[in-house]
Amino acid sequence: MMSASAVPSRQPCKKTSPTSKRTPEARITIEGNCDERGTEEYNLGLGQRRAEVVKEVLTAQGIPADRLNTIRYGKDRPFVVGHNEDARRMNRRAHFASAGPSVASGPPQ
Repeated sequence: MMSASAVPSRQPCKKTSPTSKRTPEARITIEGNCDERGTEEYNLGLGQRRAEVVKEVLTAQGIPADRLNTIRYGKDRPFVVGHNEDARRMNRRAHFASAGPSVASGPPQ
């Protein structure tokens, strides 16, 4: 079981889920990331668990699992470069990437 600090906020998932449902042809890749601390093996495992939890949340919200892919990254893809707690907090994340119509922009107007 994941600790509370390892479970991602569901807010971004709640924002992504309705838009994803309106663009059923889009595929989403969930990128699990982590900060610089820990071994590469530990960080890759943590990134994978982080991505899998987000996938579970999205499927629970009605996004078909076959539209969701996960990938893990260690400390090699920081969102914020730095060695302080603020940078580390920003680097512990799951990031969405899409293929096909943009999930972020929603349906055409």
